[in-house]
Amino acid sequence: MLAASDVIAFASTTDLARARSFYEATLGLPVVDESAYACVFDAHGTMLRVTAVAEVAHPGYTVLGWRVMDISETVARLESRGVAFARYDGMGQDAHGVWTTPNGDRVAWFADPDGNVLSLTQFR
Repeated sequence: MLAASDVIAFASTTDLARARSFYEATLGLPVVDESAYACVFDAHGTMLRVTAVAEVAHPGYTVLGWRVMDISETVARLESRGVAFARYDGMGQDAHGVWTTPNGDRVAWFADPDGNVLSLTQFR
C-alpha cells in the first residue's frame, strides 16, 4: 500500500535553532521549511522533519543514518566540522570510530546536539 509513497524521517530536539545549525551548517542539509514546531530539511530527496519537543527520548540505538560512498572521507569532513564519533567497547573500531562488520560493511556513529544517535554506513 505504501510502496509508492515517500518516507518522511523524524528526529526530535529541545532547541530548534541549535538543531537547525547542526543539520544545516554541520551536516550540510538544505532547509526547506521552518516553523515554531519543526525545521524541515531535504536529505537527498527524503524529507527530514526535526520536531520541537519538551524532552528528547534517548532510545540507545541509531534513529537516523546515511548510506555513504566513502566513509573515511565523510568521517574526516565531519570531524573537521567538529563532529565527534562514538566509540563502543568491544567493537574494534578504527582510529576514527569506524567499525567493519563481519561482512565488510563499515559503520560509524555520532550524535546530534540532542543526543540522537546518527550513523554513516558504507556497504561493501
